[in-house]
Amino acid sequence: MTNKLAQLLNLPPIPDDTSAEEAKQFVENHQDIITEVDSAISKIDAALPLVRDLDTATDSELDELATLAKTHAENLMDLGMNIDPRFAGVIMQTAGTMLGHAITAKTAKMDKKLRMISLQLQKARLDHQIAKDAKAGAADPEEPIDGQGMVLDRNELLKQILASQKK
Repeated sequence: MTNKLAQLLNLPPIPDDTSAEEAKQFVENHQDIITEVDSAISKIDAALPLVRDLDTATDSELDELATLAKTHAENLMDLGMNIDPRFAGVIMQTAGTMLGHAITAKTAKMDKKLRMISLQLQKARLDHQIAKDAKAGAADPEEPIDGQGMVLDRNELLKQILASQKK
């Protein structure tokens, strides 16, 4: 365990020359701190709900702002078309800025949803890796994986792929 991790979790320092038995004893002695950290992790898991609807107040506010910006941009464009061309440039530029704000509001809404989905995918991947590691148990990570292999030429492999697609 690193010193930074020990400081982050408010653990007392461990001497560098500890054995496995001493580490197990240390864990048993500080079980209450470990349960606190575990409960904090559970709270974080509960704070990341599954992505279902995501129509929250901020989403509706961003939609409202985008609609408002588009409406006012249309009004400014109509005004710009009906006045003297030498004054219309500034009005059209302002209308373009308003449309830019509408696009920014919609983009922010989509980015929020994508970030939430990304966090959930990362959490699912981590959960899967933890389950996979727990399933493997105390197996040595450097131990080779048993498997089967066979030598095929390209044509035989293509025949097998086509046969499996037909089934």
